[in-house]
Amino acid sequence: MHINVNTKIASLIKQHPDALEAIVSISPKFTKLRNPLLRKVIAARTSIMMASKMGGCRVEDFFDKLIPLGFEVDTQVAFAGEKNMAAPVPDFMKNLKPGQIVELDVRPVIDAGKDPLNEIVQNVKKLPNAHVLKIINSFEPTPLIHLLGNQGFDAYTETISADLVNTYFYKKNSTATELSKTEKDYGEGWDTILNEFEGNLITTDVRELEMPLPMHTILEALETLPMGKALFVYHKRIPVFLLPELEQQGFNYRIKEISDGEVHLLIYK
Repeated sequence: MHINVNTKIASLIKQHPDALEAIVSISPKFTKLRNPLLRKVIAARTSIMMASKMGGCRVEDFFDKLIPLGFEVDTQVAFAGEKNMAAPVPDFMKNLKPGQIVELDVRPVIDAGKDPLNEIVQNVKKLPNAHVLKIINSFEPTPLIHLLGNQGFDAYTETISADLVNTYFYKKNSTATELSKTEKDYGEGWDTILNEFEGNLITTDVRELEMPLPMHTILEALETLPMGKALFVYHKRIPVFLLPELEQQGFNYRIKEISDGEVHLLIYK
């Protein structure tokens, strides 16, 4: 298998049974990957480049461990995008007041072997405009930065020590307006599109799954979705953090709110 800095950790583990322990040996921060739930969620959305930042190591450290397992490094893109320079302090951080910061320490949740995405989502939803969500962690949450970046959030990370990293997410005033506009278009043409895929629907029910498994289950089902078919999802809520992922992967979607706690999704290409 050819790999580069953009290769996902999940692909490495799936390709070779010894890849997991090889990665864990690079940094103590990767021991959490031994937890099946965290591995299932985090590895799927974390690249080698992202993981190197999270673990405080180099991409070369990954390649050194993976080459003996038979992986081949694509040298054309091996170090593309790697930056060691500290990011400049953004404008939203310069005049920030204590009353504008909402703190969330996710270290206890992660140490307990759970994924903090649910708590983060809840805090993001209720974050007032012009306020900042401060995530306290033991590593840079690069996948989260990309995820919220797709939702219109700016981010800034400061490394306090080897085990203390603060990441600030700024909710721009335009974000609420943009999301509200998007929500109005969720169900447009639902019946027409549903009829187009009559007899070509694959159904999945994620209503009873705990966060963040609904998002992972849907993305996993889409990986093997045959051409010409659509995925029909039974959900409890509108998955706002899933939608940018769908758009990034080239999927279209429609959403129909049936009742409080009952939402149907239609995802297709």
